[in-house]
Amino acid sequence: MVNNKHIATFILGALAGLAAGKYTSMSDEEKEKMMNNLKEKANKLKDDATASAEQAKDYFSELATKGMDSLKEHFPGAEKWMQDLFGSKKADAAATDTGAASDKAEDAKS
Repeated sequence: MVNNKHIATFILGALAGLAAGKYTSMSDEEKEKMMNNLKEKANKLKDDATASAEQAKDYFSELATKGMDSLKEHFPGAEKWMQDLFGSKKADAAATDTGAASDKAEDAKS
C-alpha cells in the first residue's frame, strides 16, 4: 500500500536527482556563485535564529516577571502561598517570616 511517506520520498528523490543533474551541468563559476549564495543565506538564517532565541528568552523572562506582579496584585498572599506549596522546609520557614512581615506591612498601609 502506498501512503504519503512513500509519495513524499519519491518526490524528494526526484528533486534531488534533478538538482544533481543541474549542478553537474553548471560551469565552475556558476557552482562557486551558487555555493557562496547558499552560504550567505545559511549565515543569515543562523543570525536570525540566534536573534530570535535571544528575543524569546527576554520575552519569557519578562512574561514571568509581569505574571508574578499581576498575581501579587490580584492575590496579595501569592508569594507566600507559592513558597508553602513548592518551597523546601528551609524556604518554608523563611517564606513564613517574610510573608508575615509583608502581610503586616500591607495591613499597616490599609
